[in-house]
Amino acid sequence: MKKIALAVTALCLSISGVAAADDPIAVRKAIMQANAASAGLAGAMMKGELEYNPAIAKAAILTLSASAKSFGEFFPEGSGDGDTTAAPAIWDDAEGFQAALDKYISDTAAAVEASGKDGPADLAAFQAAIGPVFGNCKSCHENFRVQNN
Repeated sequence: MKKIALAVTALCLSISGVAAADDPIAVRKAIMQANAASAGLAGAMMKGELEYNPAIAKAAILTLSASAKSFGEFFPEGSGDGDTTAAPAIWDDAEGFQAALDKYISDTAAAVEASGKDGPADLAAFQAAIGPVFGNCKSCHENFRVQNN
């Protein structure tokens, strides 16, 4: 199961990289969909809706980490127009956006490290590892995403 989850994650991210040259908005959306799927699995385990599984927890953390390392490449100047919720603040406050990305990279790297080879040992360890990552996601969405109500 763990190998399948990691293979699917790698495949999704590699497909996203191929499309990057043509449409950075589409790639951003694909990365965010992978993040949303990982966050959904993590949330379900944390709420007790899904039995805790260290391999699934590790796959979620690895997906978030992979996106953190690649996400910033898909915000070239001029890609704020079109079907996107990327806020103008991304380009108006490029240093602030880069700082948020750097924190996301750091938070996900720490979660990968904390989760060890086989994933966090238990739900409490998973919550401790993933908590800062989710806090970072929330902060970035509040500051660099157009909110559609």
